[in-house]
Amino acid sequence: MANSPQARKRAKQSEVRRRHNASFRSMVRTQIKKVDAAIQGGDHSAATEAYNAAVPVLDRMADRGIIHKNKAARHKSRLNTAVKALK
Repeated sequence: MANSPQARKRAKQSEVRRRHNASFRSMVRTQIKKVDAAIQGGDHSAATEAYNAAVPVLDRMADRGIIHKNKAARHKSRLNTAVKALK
């Protein structure tokens, strides 16, 4: 455990940030799952709506550094390809 006061404070701050970032990562996963579920359902309009809702979330989390920008781009590309394949 941290011994100095500033090390204790940093440990406390790190834990708060870890929990906050974990909720953001969970939100990203949830959005991706919603798009996947709509794709599995075979409904193109629902999949498009879910995809359009997921893209800003992915971009925002990439900008904040919660996920890497290339990971966000990879997810968007794969999801978009799957949505377009429903047509």
